[in-house]
Amino acid sequence: MRTTEREIVKRVEQSNRSEELLQLVSFNLDNEEYGLEILRVQEIIRMQGLTRVPNSPAFVDGVINLRGKVIPVIGLRKRFGLAARPNDKQTRIVVTEVSGAIIGFVVDSVSEVLRIPSSTIEPAPRLGTVNQEFVAGVAKLDSRLLILLDVERVMTEEENSALASPQELLPGAVAEEGVLTHA
Repeated sequence: MRTTEREIVKRVEQSNRSEELLQLVSFNLDNEEYGLEILRVQEIIRMQGLTRVPNSPAFVDGVINLRGKVIPVIGLRKRFGLAARPNDKQTRIVVTEVSGAIIGFVVDSVSEVLRIPSSTIEPAPRLGTVNQEFVAGVAKLDSRLLILLDVERVMTEEENSALASPQELLPGAVAEEGVLTHA
């Protein structure tokens, strides 16, 4: 039986797709390991003092001044309904872009940058502690599972648009030389 060129190309494309490597930043929350696509992560910074914002959504921990920009910071523990825990020297803020807005996510710790084959990722099963809509899939690594987050779905469209302009959260706020002040 003769294989056509079209069938060969199709098989090569399928095998290339299954061997595609994804780069992820892995982090921990409540003893579970999560991953974000590295291209979504702008930077990872140590936990710093937050300016609390009155009447903001419960999962917004506050805002920070990051090189002159006011950035809203979301507590992923709160967002996922996990028990509160005091920040420690391992706590980090993962700065990402979500729907055109720069947002920080507070995580317990950041582990490593991973390169994993896309073939190791399976669709998200029904999960207990994290709403399934936040989960893009689960990566099967040697002796552990990595929950892949879809940052676009961590918040609703309305929440994203409210956070798109931190000045709406903190009217009159001006970030100068590491300090938030009111204009």
